[in-house]
Amino acid sequence: MKSLLPILVFTLSINCLLAQRVAGPAEKKLTDSICDCMTKVDFTKVTTKQQATAVFSDCFAQHPALLVDVATERHTTMADDEGMNKIGNDIGESLMKQNCAAAMKLGLLMADDKKNSAEATSETNGTFNRIDLKGFNYIVVTDKTNSEKSFLWLREFPGSDKFMNGSVQLKGKKIKVTWREMEVYLPAAKGYYKVKEITAIDFL
Repeated sequence: MKSLLPILVFTLSINCLLAQRVAGPAEKKLTDSICDCMTKVDFTKVTTKQQATAVFSDCFAQHPALLVDVATERHTTMADDEGMNKIGNDIGESLMKQNCAAAMKLGLLMADDKKNSAEATSETNGTFNRIDLKGFNYIVVTDKTNSEKSFLWLREFPGSDKFMNGSVQLKGKKIKVTWREMEVYLPAAKGYYKVKEITAIDFL
């Protein structure tokens, strides 16, 4: 998951200064594929930064083999966060350069931080149970009513390092999960659904 974080948090910038860089064949193929994926999106249903980011991430994630080819072309690996972050940004620039209209629309939404700058967070106290892998990692907590609550581990957060090297030893630990509600696009369900994204975890 860690190697995908630069892609998932990548924000297209419509104001970036585009360097005169020539994309390689693998990168060009991936960029074209991502633009084609974005072009098929129904933009009447994409109105927030979270939704735009989810669409971009989904289109990126649909081409893992091409992404590996680009990493090889750029003499890096999927495990190199810095290298993958650079690839993500370069592809974003390439989408702008080739005037991908869908990418432009997503870029406008993703660059608009105002409506998301004051997102409210909530807290849930409970006992750590397990981590479920469903495309992304979900941390599952049993709350005081003995109900299981699932929280999306989308990006790095305070306390995430404690879960990086396995979680068996953490089972039964009391934790406080700070989270915010966000809406994401689920391709399998062909719709948007609200999930609880983790912003911090504290051990009690």
